[in-house]
Amino acid sequence: MKLALLGKKLGMTQVYDSENQLVPVTVIQAGPCPVVQVKNADRDGYHAIQIGFSAQKESRLTKGKLGHLKKAGVSPVARLREIRLTEAPEQKEGDVLDVTLFAEGEMIDVVGTTKGKGFQGVVKRFRTKGGPASHGSMTHRRVGSIGLCQTPGHVFKNQIMPGHMGSVRRTVQNLRVVKIDTEKNLLLIRGNIPGANGDTVLVRASKKTRKNTQAA
Repeated sequence: MKLALLGKKLGMTQVYDSENQLVPVTVIQAGPCPVVQVKNADRDGYHAIQIGFSAQKESRLTKGKLGHLKKAGVSPVARLREIRLTEAPEQKEGDVLDVTLFAEGEMIDVVGTTKGKGFQGVVKRFRTKGGPASHGSMTHRRVGSIGLCQTPGHVFKNQIMPGHMGSVRRTVQNLRVVKIDTEKNLLLIRGNIPGANGDTVLVRASKKTRKNTQAA
């Protein structure tokens, strides 16, 4: 796996690309991410680096976390994330990763947590049709039949039912980087990504790049 960055979703807007086409983009403040820890196969059994993101007050961190950060010479951060690698990294503790890891036009993946919707019915949760909307019906937004009495005599697994919606980890693949602002550490990515504005996301190089890199 290639190196990745932690970032914050700032919101959506629209910009003109290199072909003067208006495209919708999501703005992500990616990094800077200091390297807090480096792991290698000889000592730890695998290669990885641990990166931090988002400055934090010392009073809001535990003593253990503060000691871990000071050992690497890194100022207090709110987020820590370990990134597995296939080979020994070139980075050392204290190095800083930023948006220069990516290039305009590159395909990337974004990992985030979707918005939590709470307890929802099947119409909103699974977009079911629902019952008749005419006068006299009492099953407008109900789930309807979920099984038979004798055969099979039970409810099958994965039957759509009301329940908790959202707040799950999701990965959006093959998004194209439209523009990069190195001064403000901003990535303008075509399309939408999971999560609300202000949520922390992980940006990495695409694992399943499409043959047509212009499609995002």
